[in-house]
Amino acid sequence: MKIVVDAFGGDNAPLAVLQGCAMAMQQDANIQVLLCGDIAKMQACAADNGIDLSRMQLIQADEVFDMHDDPQEVLKSKAGTSLAVALQTLANGAADAFVSAGSTGAVLVGATFVVKRLKGIKRAALAPVMPSTGAPFLLIDCGANLHVRPEILVQFGMLGTVYMQKVMGVKNPRVGLLNNGTEDTKGGDMLVETYQMLKESDLNFVGNIEARDVPAGVCDVLVTDGFSGNIVLKLTEGVATSFMGMFKQVLLKNIMTKLAAMMIKPGLKELKKVLDYTEYGGAPLLGISKPVIKAHGSSNANAIMHALFQAEKFANTGVTAEIATRLQATKGARADADA
Repeated sequence: MKIVVDAFGGDNAPLAVLQGCAMAMQQDANIQVLLCGDIAKMQACAADNGIDLSRMQLIQADEVFDMHDDPQEVLKSKAGTSLAVALQTLANGAADAFVSAGSTGAVLVGATFVVKRLKGIKRAALAPVMPSTGAPFLLIDCGANLHVRPEILVQFGMLGTVYMQKVMGVKNPRVGLLNNGTEDTKGGDMLVETYQMLKESDLNFVGNIEARDVPAGVCDVLVTDGFSGNIVLKLTEGVATSFMGMFKQVLLKNIMTKLAAMMIKPGLKELKKVLDYTEYGGAPLLGISKPVIKAHGSSNANAIMHALFQAEKFANTGVTAEIATRLQATKGARADADA
């Protein structure tokens, strides 16, 4: 499995990226890494930190795409950046999947216009897997599309369903619509129309989901626009981090709480792992013709490693082919209805 990686994408690049790639290759012999970036700088960083690059293919890219650059420039003046070169490597078939912790906007633009959307996909969507008190759920979209139409949200439901079936092994994913109430009349006209379209679809639609119920695992796929989804994502991350910090303060308060902490240490480690975003790797960009994983901008080595594992599973489980099949079936059903 060849995975092309933007070596200079993210707040902690290139060190965290190189470390994460090395860790992934140590744990999974099937992963082959193609690193895009300034080769001399990658080699110097690796030498300074004891990272073995001998099994990785290094591809020269002379520039770095800055988080503040216009995403559209990844197709123009920034076409020589590590991000753009990595996307082109995926597009031309030299790699099976792509990983970057760089600019979300640039990844979206580059994947859409260089790698291309699947035929019939109206919008590609970022879809991170998130923790809940039950099984993990997929949030779609979390930032790629701020303005959407009902038919696009319904398509998000289909994309999320396929991913959860193929990658996460959920047999019949429950699809929920993020809203400010559970009644079918809640929300603006767009959400009311989306509710009816989801209800009439062949998806396992379980209705509107209020934000307070999201962490309870009441659905497997949570459908929303990118603006609302990004708020859910960032708030969940912030609450999880703050909760663990406050819990730690309580446990270190005195000798009795410290003794209690020692007794529940294994359980705390497991809880921390469940709430740690680095364990989930990144967000797949669903609807693109080849597997694209957008890792968190602040990804450390552990997050990069899991992003590579996620990219490998994405490619191996046939998500893209299944989405194409569903799209063709939908097209055929519409043609029959119009006949």
